[in-house]
Amino acid sequence: MTNTSRHPCYDEMAHHYFARMHVAVAPKCNINCNYCNIKYDCVSESRPGVVSKVLSPHEAYNKVRSTLVSLPQLTVVGIAGPGDPLANPQETFETFRLLSEGMPDLQLCLSTNGLKLPDYTDEIVRYGIGHVTVTVNAVDPHIGAEVYRAVFFRGKAYRGLAAAELLLQNQLEGIRRIAERGVKVKVNSVLIPGVNDSHLLDVTETVKDAGAFSHNIMPLILSPGSLYEAQGRTEPAPSLALQVQARSEAVMPVMRHCRQCRADAVGLLGDDLGWKGEALPGREYDPAVREEVLLQLDQTVAERRQRENDKRAEGERDALRIAVTTRGGGQVNVHFGHAREFLVYEVSGQEQKLLGVRRIQAYCNGKADCGDASKEDILEETITLLQDCHIVLCAAIGPGPAERLARAGLTALARKGEIGKLLEQCAKYNRYFTSAACSPVGACPSPVQQR
Repeated sequence: MTNTSRHPCYDEMAHHYFARMHVAVAPKCNINCNYCNIKYDCVSESRPGVVSKVLSPHEAYNKVRSTLVSLPQLTVVGIAGPGDPLANPQETFETFRLLSEGMPDLQLCLSTNGLKLPDYTDEIVRYGIGHVTVTVNAVDPHIGAEVYRAVFFRGKAYRGLAAAELLLQNQLEGIRRIAERGVKVKVNSVLIPGVNDSHLLDVTETVKDAGAFSHNIMPLILSPGSLYEAQGRTEPAPSLALQVQARSEAVMPVMRHCRQCRADAVGLLGDDLGWKGEALPGREYDPAVREEVLLQLDQTVAERRQRENDKRAEGERDALRIAVTTRGGGQVNVHFGHAREFLVYEVSGQEQKLLGVRRIQAYCNGKADCGDASKEDILEETITLLQDCHIVLCAAIGPGPAERLARAGLTALARKGEIGKLLEQCAKYNRYFTSAACSPVGACPSPVQQR
């Protein structure tokens, strides 16, 4: 049976505690997407297709083994590019062979555009790849033709409607085949305003019928040098993403905590370590030691799940939207000025629902110029991104940014601790947040005030 409780991309609770690692062994791609440019690399950028170095299968295996020593909570190793893994079958399956034989306790994961998925069903099952993510942006070939420039299949190039039809046919056939063999299938879709925003509900319904169990609707990221960037297209507003996700969530589970990771990402979601997870001197990988760590994390997750279930049973009140800064571990543990993303929750009484992840540029770089005029535009962009929220919950915040948030109608609360417990306190003391007596930086007469 495929286990998702330790898979940070397939289980929302797991992403706070368990880590994943992508090994970049697959440089070639067999389709051209209008939003993509895998040749561009920036160490500060997080998006699919970005890597700093392509590895050989043996290099990838050694990296995983050394990383496990210093990152025992690593549970999932996947191949997600920088091209398409199934366009690089020799490198992809040799890597999976080494991992499945040398570290069978790991969960293996594959991300693909699905063009060659029907051809490799047997290999996916043979090497124990229990999770496969397929990117399906349209189930109407006319819409797909607006997303894909070209598809290269068995020595022939397809363009326009023919390319979209071929890709869709293979995607759905591949999903059906591997789902029937017991593989857990998640579908990714890129939300492209003006192209597929009103069509993604059809995608959800179609891929569910094909055997997928979860849908991840990701906002468009305009890659430098891509056709969409040249056309001047815009990324979707958070409100549009929430609307589209809500419609699809009525049909099947929707993933909301995706970080659209680099193809060489490693660590907790939201706290990417790059390649810093090296083996500690004098230590070797010990599966028994690692399993002890994982069992402790299982207990922590189980207790938190029970608390969440108990909260839901207590009913709902008026909804409160809260933006949280975190680098993982289920904790509020990042200074507002250092945050590169916010988790946005909707809290209704005792129920806490993750609405999604919103990326920003860090307002402060940790140097003396954090309040410099050059940072004003970044702060304004952050405020605009969070304008539908009521509270910003962070480990610390300076008086200047806190006052700016307050003028925009956002209450900044500085408090470290477990996300779930702090969200619960925010809901309990909601009457203070909506009153004139509540001033910035947690001056409310409540347990959530700054310490």
